Amino acid sequence: MYPNDASLEKGLNLARELFDKVGRESFDGVGFTRAAYGDSEQKAHDTLIEAAVGLNLKVDVDAALNTWMTLEGDNLGNHPILIGSHLDAVPSGGNFDGLAGVVAGMATVAAFREAGITLKNDITVLGIRGEESAWFGAQHIGSRSLLGTFDEVVLDSAKRVDTGRSLREHMLEAGADLTKIGLGKPLYNPADIHSFLELHIEQGPVLESLNLPVGIVTGIRGNCRCRKIVCKGEYGHSGAVARPERKDTVFAVSELITRLDELWRVIEEDEGGDMVLTFGRFSTDPTAHAVTTIPGHVEFCFDVRSHSSEILMRVENHLVELMDEIGNRRNVSFSYDPFTGDIPAGMDPGLRGALKRGCSELSIPSIAITSGAGHDAGDFSQAGVSTAMLFIRNDKGSHNPDEKMEFADFATGSRLLTWLVSQISNGSIEPC
Repeated sequence: MYPNDASLEKGLNLARELFDKVGRESFDGVGFTRAAYGDSEQKAHDTLIEAAVGLNLKVDVDAALNTWMTLEGDNLGNHPILIGSHLDAVPSGGNFDGLAGVVAGMATVAAFREAGITLKNDITVLGIRGEESAWFGAQHIGSRSLLGTFDEVVLDSAKRVDTGRSLREHMLEAGADLTKIGLGKPLYNPADIHSFLELHIEQGPVLESLNLPVGIVTGIRGNCRCRKIVCKGEYGHSGAVARPERKDTVFAVSELITRLDELWRVIEEDEGGDMVLTFGRFSTDPTAHAVTTIPGHVEFCFDVRSHSSEILMRVENHLVELMDEIGNRRNVSFSYDPFTGDIPAGMDPGLRGALKRGCSELSIPSIAITSGAGHDAGDFSQAGVSTAMLFIRNDKGSHNPDEKMEFADFATGSRLLTWLVSQISNGSIEPC
């Protein structure tokens, strides 16, 4: 049931070709850009579809334009095993973030096809749309549309960063069926999916620092975010207004950030909790502020992530309380957009245990690892689908043109993925 070395190599050769072709088509002179619901993302899907046709796979495109490429099993209509990830990439990002997971799926089905092995389950490689929040400020558009958890409100409120046009316009232009998506129902019943498997580059330094090729993901952090918070005070002359009369927004927001940083320290160091906190944007108005001007307007954003829903709620509540307290004391006001978030997602214990056994059988050194970033796998897990995720060692982080996934590590992860699929389909592994 497991492809021989020659068949595995055939799949890996296809993977090399796909990385090269998608990379060439999306290289922007600095990095790799594949805009969500744009031409560059579509070219990547077209390239994968061409390869799928060459493997004689069944190809479908759903209402959100996710691409389904299926190696049919011997029991048609059974619960499929999905292997997938996203094909969009942030502006001038790397070539492997997302793409590696779809290409690994193609390498897996190509190996089974070359070996002439027919599995019990359908194996579907899923190319997912619009995962990256960098384009619309809305993440996981394709997977959430598929699973019936997409918030239709963002169709008009979300504007693409490079065009200024709405998500609705871009999805319609690309050919999506918004009427069907707007029903809020799954495009494919999650209960009919056997499992979802995602291979992804690690976006941090853990595997690189430990010199390990593979990490078995235990869970994905949840998050709480506010994309725009505004602090309003009063402009004034820096030399003429005494401290008690000032309505200085920079001091107010700086105090808020410092006190939340102290809460982070307490949760992480004193209590041993899991948390990361980021204020990724902090800006004054450059046309109004100067060396001699008291700043009267600050805009910033907020992102906290944790494997604990209780910690996420605690930090969100503390942020709101601090805005009230500091605002009253420093004579400024805070206003903010609605908070958004995702609950933490756990990976299936049975599949995690199987991956650990697979590493032992295939002599692959690995480690259990958590994911700080969000992934499509988290949406499938939250929808009740048995989900597993593999990280592949990747130097230089992600969301930058210097992503450095070694192909040998990708090949190791692909072999492990192929082993897992063979074990699931022959009944040796059952998700928990």
